[in-house]
Amino acid sequence: MNKAVKIAALALASVLALSVTPLAASAATCTTKTKVTMLGTIKPEIQDQFLAAVDDYNKSQTCYTVESIAGDRKLTFLQNVTPMYAANNAPTIMYTLQEIPDMADKVMDWKGTALAKAASKDLLIAGQVGTKQVGVPSTAEAFGLLYNTKVLKKAKVDPTKIKTRADLEAAFKKVKATGVGAIRFSGIWWSLGAHVTNIYFANSAKTHEGRLKVLDGLADGKKKLAKDPVFQDYLSTFELMKKYNQQKPNLTDTEYDSAVAALAKGKAGFWFMGNWAEPNLMQAAPGTDFGIMPLPISNDPKFHGNSSISVGVPGYFMVDKEQSTAEERAGAVDFLTWLYTTPAGQHHVADPVTKGGMSFIPVYSGFAKNKINASTFMAKQIAGFVNKGNTLEWINTYYPAGGQDKYGASGQKLISKKINGTKYASELEKAWKGAVKTWRGVKK
Repeated sequence: MNKAVKIAALALASVLALSVTPLAASAATCTTKTKVTMLGTIKPEIQDQFLAAVDDYNKSQTCYTVESIAGDRKLTFLQNVTPMYAANNAPTIMYTLQEIPDMADKVMDWKGTALAKAASKDLLIAGQVGTKQVGVPSTAEAFGLLYNTKVLKKAKVDPTKIKTRADLEAAFKKVKATGVGAIRFSGIWWSLGAHVTNIYFANSAKTHEGRLKVLDGLADGKKKLAKDPVFQDYLSTFELMKKYNQQKPNLTDTEYDSAVAALAKGKAGFWFMGNWAEPNLMQAAPGTDFGIMPLPISNDPKFHGNSSISVGVPGYFMVDKEQSTAEERAGAVDFLTWLYTTPAGQHHVADPVTKGGMSFIPVYSGFAKNKINASTFMAKQIAGFVNKGNTLEWINTYYPAGGQDKYGASGQKLISKKINGTKYASELEKAWKGAVKTWRGVKK
């Protein structure tokens, strides 16, 4: 089992494999309440569910009040948090992925805490900088081609039979023949910049080290994407989705809700997105199952990536140590420990959105013992891919801070036909050239 598959498997199986005694949030006695601030709500898609969890936590004890601070979603994490630090008003809890190396010196070390001990060691890796445990994981997520089971059934398309890019186009044609849009290919910058590009990088080499060498080559200005047959296959798949796109690309963040509605209402058969959209889809179309399948980029049916979905940890929680008080840090740890290790918190984490939960795949011990498990159609499918070893690594975890913004901008040009594939390749090379190799532990 390779490293990427092992991490993904542990992400789904840790609650069964670990034998850690269930933990309880401490909430020590106190005379006054301490306010603990958090930037954002993990993800806007589950904002209401997360805030409901915050509300229940605040009512469950008398020591801390957790308050979410809305950031500007049009800005990157660093663009939001940097001025807050400059104003000596940093949030106590923060959540991010690529920017973990940038925050390492500003946040506390989770090493030795009960919450860190409740997660598997492999799940913690991407949240480490040197010997410091900078962050702890939120959940495991997957992305690929989402689909409406009712639409595909009507079109007589079996997603398990789609093994090549040619098979995918044949499926698109069948769906389109029923009067339904074949695919919703969203022009949102973060989807194009972090998730679509990951399909290339995760398939660019057979080993983890080989994939990091591809990043090295781009940073050194030596890697030529136009000469890479895997990149050409990736580009052909990008063009295929663009060709059968249900509508003219919408490059704004309003596209997400529009795409949810399109897939939920059966106006599109497929959508390139992740399982974080399942709660929104379930709310929009109760009683309809939505699945996930690989995005095949090759016409070789034996190509590993054709049968695999991208699985990884989407983000890590960090706690400020520079501007917070000891009480605020204690409250931050207490809240997150309550959320992931008590039955009340775990229900908020793993229950389906139809029951007020966030539909997260559990990645901490104790969920199974409390009989709280992910149970949605898509979550079960993801578990099946993991159990078979059909997963792709999240190489986007190693993208330099701000990189996905640039890759997303170039992707938007390509999807809206403002540039061609050759120009897209050169823009990616330019964006990568000179990048600090944080994936090799190099500091900025």
